[in-house]
Amino acid sequence: MLTNSENRERKYHFWGWGLFLVCACFFIAAGIKSGDALYLIGSIIFFVACIFFIVPLTIKKNESGDSKKK
Repeated sequence: MLTNSENRERKYHFWGWGLFLVCACFFIAAGIKSGDALYLIGSIIFFVACIFFIVPLTIKKNESGDSKKK
C-alpha cells in the first residue's frame, strides 16, 4: 500500500508527464504547420516516450509490490 507521501509524489509525477504530453502535442502541431518532417518525427517520438513514462504511474500495485492481476 502506498503511503500518503508516495501517493502525492506519484500524483506530481503523473501531472508533470501530462504537461510534457501537452507540450508534445503543441510541438506536433508546430511541426505540421511548418511542414518540417524532422521536427514532426522528433515531436511524435517525444510524445510516445512520454506515454511510456506515464504507463508505470497508472499501474496499481498491491501490498506485495506486484502488479494487480484481474
